Amino acid sequence: MSIIKQVFGIDVSKDSFEIRFGTITDRQEERFLAAASFPNARRGYLRLLAWAKKQLVSNEAPVWFVMEATGVYYEQLAYFLAERQQQIVVLLPNKIKNFAKSLDNKSKTDGLDAHSICQFGLERPLNAWQPPSPQMRSLKALTREYQTVQHMATQVKNQLHAKGHSYEPSQETLTRLRAQLRLFEKQLKSIGQQIRSLVESDDDLNNRISNITKAKGIGFMTVVSTVAETNGFALITSTKQISSYAGLDVVIKQSGKRQGKPAISKKGNKHLRSAVFMPALAACRCNPPLRAFYLRLVRTKANKMVAVLAVARKILCLIYTLWKKNVPYDPNYQNPLAKNIQLIPTS
Repeated sequence: MSIIKQVFGIDVSKDSFEIRFGTITDRQEERFLAAASFPNARRGYLRLLAWAKKQLVSNEAPVWFVMEATGVYYEQLAYFLAERQQQIVVLLPNKIKNFAKSLDNKSKTDGLDAHSICQFGLERPLNAWQPPSPQMRSLKALTREYQTVQHMATQVKNQLHAKGHSYEPSQETLTRLRAQLRLFEKQLKSIGQQIRSLVESDDDLNNRISNITKAKGIGFMTVVSTVAETNGFALITSTKQISSYAGLDVVIKQSGKRQGKPAISKKGNKHLRSAVFMPALAACRCNPPLRAFYLRLVRTKANKMVAVLAVARKILCLIYTLWKKNVPYDPNYQNPLAKNIQLIPTS
């Protein structure tokens, strides 16, 4: 009987993090051997490494540090461990939440959460987390800032429309709203210029994005946001994977005679969904292959919103494929294996 995996499960909060250490053997026997708590600061990270080294029971079995993507609180610890060549896994919170439900834990504490994360790491196959490059980190921060400011600008536009069409609107209110809108538009322009400068400073990144934006309805910000959110598709290996990561994968709920309607899961990266939704609306009008795909779905009695989301998924998969193949978009390409319009270019 030999140990095949050693896992440190970490539950990170703002000021501290709980950790549990466990092992699993080739006979699937699990043992939870140690627990500790450290401050979520550099001194705590150094103490963690010293403590973890003392807990290891095998020099042969791989060692994993597993944690949740809890806001931004996990990032400093994750980068600290990555810089020291440790194997790290960063999980979406819903994965641990659903796993913990299967354990029938009636209480919820940071210690129990760390135990659940450790057990998940022992029982499930793990994919190592790859820290994004400084360039990708900057792009991700800027594209998210752009989305936030754009959302606020849209809110102000809607308020201006509503106030402007109301009975005897306050001119002072309208003046303030217009000032807010001008500020947001100025910020959007500034952020957009900063993003373009960052992209143009890298020839490979600039060329790949230019290849994709040749498709009508798929703009520069859409592609940059998608690339930044996926770290250049570093851990994505299929269109099915990218659809699932964005929460645009189709789920079906069926039990006995009850047949639920298919819907997207929405269990994924909301920034990715946001990045491709508005372009999907535009593509339904101006991109011939995508418009044909949209109309075909609508003719089959699909809800129009369902059809738009299907187009959004197509756009996301198209961006992924063009990025991986590093070729320009070809609107005339036809896949001989597909009966319907295909958007994947030749290699």
